[in-house]
Amino acid sequence: MDRTRRTFLAGAVGLAALAAEGAYTASRAQAVSADKAKSAPDRPRAAREPFVVRSADGTMLAGEAQGDVQAPEILFIHGLRQSRLSWEKQFADPALGGFRLVGFDLRGHGDSDKPNTLDAYSDADRWADDIAAVIAGARLRRPVLVGWSLGGFVAGAYLRKYGGSGIAGINLVDAVTRLSPDLLTEEAATFTRTTTSHDLAERTAATADFLAACFHQPPSEAQMQRMLVVNGMTARAVNEGFVKTRTTDLEPVFKAYAGPILLTHGVHDRLVRVAMSERIKSVHPNSRLSLFSESGHSPFYEEPLRYGQELAAFAAAAGKG
Repeated sequence: MDRTRRTFLAGAVGLAALAAEGAYTASRAQAVSADKAKSAPDRPRAAREPFVVRSADGTMLAGEAQGDVQAPEILFIHGLRQSRLSWEKQFADPALGGFRLVGFDLRGHGDSDKPNTLDAYSDADRWADDIAAVIAGARLRRPVLVGWSLGGFVAGAYLRKYGGSGIAGINLVDAVTRLSPDLLTEEAATFTRTTTSHDLAERTAATADFLAACFHQPPSEAQMQRMLVVNGMTARAVNEGFVKTRTTDLEPVFKAYAGPILLTHGVHDRLVRVAMSERIKSVHPNSRLSLFSESGHSPFYEEPLRYGQELAAFAAAAGKG
């Protein structure tokens, strides 16, 4: 058993305690303190505003907003098996303090509803409806969409159904925009099988391994424990349904989008090949690819200072377009 696996399995012992509200608060404070060396100087945080919306099919989605309602808006869409907590560093980043920041839990994740039917996740229009519901419920006027990993697919599904006239810009972060074996790694293909296993022991081990594969610079043990809790909350049907989608290529949608696209990609990504982002860059004339040399699948977490500065500059420019 390698060191990473031992760390995760050891962390699993503390899951019950971490699920308690007090432990959650303590670990959140510890994570912020541990990351000060990698982020900009601390500043008082704006109050979080929780909200709940219902998608077109009745699925309840839980989210949070922060910042001046009149400020330019950024809507964060997290990846597979993650949650809105993935963006904690961005919500605390002074570089993004002048924006209205909104995050939510995708269907099947975090505090949002978890439908049991596979078509709730295989139908791209359901994901699109979720984004539309959040935009309407949070009263966003013209947000920049940030789509990480699966979130890139969700952003593309929204553009496919609703168009991009109401979207100021798109930041694709190690995003899945085309389900193709040559653009995803063999490791990602293995997780497609193991994280949907009906064998609880195999699925549990695969969940820990999948989380480890999301980073080139591993988070602290305490942070990994908290993330593992969130990963374990994800409905198995999410993975099983998503891989059955008939909407496998969203490149034409991004090509047709008239606004700017910022492509962010960690060069050490173990799940999504850089070629995925390079393809979008090749088909969209108003796009820029930014490679993060010290990051894996999660550059916004691994190199948050640089990421926050680039996102702030991109969103500010996009908002003027």
